[in-house]
Amino acid sequence: MLLDLNTYRDKVMGCWMGKNIGGTLGAPFEGKRRIFDVVGYTEEVNQNPPPNDDLDLQLVWLNAVEKYGPTVDARILGEYWMSFIIPDWAEYGAAKANMRMGLVPPLSGHVGNPLKDSCGSFIRSEIWACLAPGQPEMAARYAYEDAIVDHSGEGVYGEVFWAALQSAAFAESDKWKLIQIGLSYIPDNCGVARGVKLAIDAYRSGANWQEARKVVMNGVPGTFGLMGQPISDMETDIAIGEPGWDAPSNIGITIIGWLYGEDDFGRSLCTAVNCGEDTDCTGATLGATLGIILGRQALPEEWTAPLGDVINTKCIHNLSVTLSVPSTVTELTERVLRLAPSFLGYPIVDILAPGGYTLQMKEGDELFCRNDDRYSKGVYNYGLPKNPTKLRDVVSRAPYAVLFDFVAFSAILDYREDPFFCPGEARTVRIQLETSDFMNHPQWLELKWYLPEGVKLAANSTSSVFLPTYNMGKTELEFTFLADEFKGDRLEALLDITSRGRHSRGTVPVLLLKGTASF
Repeated sequence: MLLDLNTYRDKVMGCWMGKNIGGTLGAPFEGKRRIFDVVGYTEEVNQNPPPNDDLDLQLVWLNAVEKYGPTVDARILGEYWMSFIIPDWAEYGAAKANMRMGLVPPLSGHVGNPLKDSCGSFIRSEIWACLAPGQPEMAARYAYEDAIVDHSGEGVYGEVFWAALQSAAFAESDKWKLIQIGLSYIPDNCGVARGVKLAIDAYRSGANWQEARKVVMNGVPGTFGLMGQPISDMETDIAIGEPGWDAPSNIGITIIGWLYGEDDFGRSLCTAVNCGEDTDCTGATLGATLGIILGRQALPEEWTAPLGDVINTKCIHNLSVTLSVPSTVTELTERVLRLAPSFLGYPIVDILAPGGYTLQMKEGDELFCRNDDRYSKGVYNYGLPKNPTKLRDVVSRAPYAVLFDFVAFSAILDYREDPFFCPGEARTVRIQLETSDFMNHPQWLELKWYLPEGVKLAANSTSSVFLPTYNMGKTELEFTFLADEFKGDRLEALLDITSRGRHSRGTVPVLLLKGTASF
């Protein structure tokens, strides 16, 4: 299926316009657990909408992709996060604190982060869907790299779900198929999947949206709607969940808005917002999704005219000349369109097509996550390599496994648990080594450890390892640190890896902190 440039432009612009509409509609009601009766904007926007982090965080990712293209990954995004994202609250602050300590993604989003399962990452799915239209597997991979910067678990599943769904929405408009496509990219038994299925079951049972809201909020209970709300105002028939476990219920609410809106744009967004909780996130995500399906030209003027074309930001440190922040939906759309050819590459993009470039999109069953040995649960790891065993193996280790790619070979550092050590106790890490998937050549690797004073390895710190042809397996090694004489509270070791006879060489830093995680 081909996507022509004009249709692509209309859908991308519809995405960002819908995002702006939903965020503006829902922002005044964020963090309240009650049923509302919103039928339109409650603020005077006068073609100058208030800033909202649901949109402006993605403008930082736009800059990262403009510089690094398809090589952008979690560590690059982490550096941009540290440099240009202002907030230190909630999961954003936890991730920044972790990265300041030297913990790289996915550890940065997991360790000591009680809000790792919350909503702050699924609100960033649209940039990946717009850059990979009709390519949900690709959008899901980049969404994973994005989410692990500051989230783990349900927070990651939420962004992967929406990125895959929204990417598929460029090629498919049936909401039931789109929801099933999104679900195919996340575990069947995760909280996000349960929240979505509860909303569907309630709708199909004939329940009204208020009843469906209760079903979802009691089935996957969160706490977002209790922010700053007096106990006396709480609904007694709604469960109070584990603090920070908010992505499942809010994604379920977004699905409620979509289903009960009965294909009416305004009604859909208002229904989602009227359910309460994280209202700017639910409204903005649904608005963006419907904007992709409908396109900018089909969005109702009663919703678009009050906002105009303006984008305002509040979460971006924009004093540096190195960051270029679009100020309008039109500018954002055009920059995405300029990126697509280099981001997607040939043969997906035909830059010589008459009337502007065209994009090849998947369609039908191709939009679903593959269920054979190359099952794309591997997006929770490090992309989609040719070797299917890597996908199955690495997914079971997240969020403690960190990838290092050194061209001729890759190394995965697996902490196996939170990256802490206790004096007097041995601490073991695992290193998985594999020939890169583009090579079909065996090689020898030489490994040498550099350890701080007072730290020893249970075995020799120097060794040689043989790597077979890429499709013949991999090598796993375990290293045990003995830190009985170590006096510090931050153990930093370096593993130097050299491919014998090649110029590929890399360093794997290992960081262990004294003590235990608090969450």
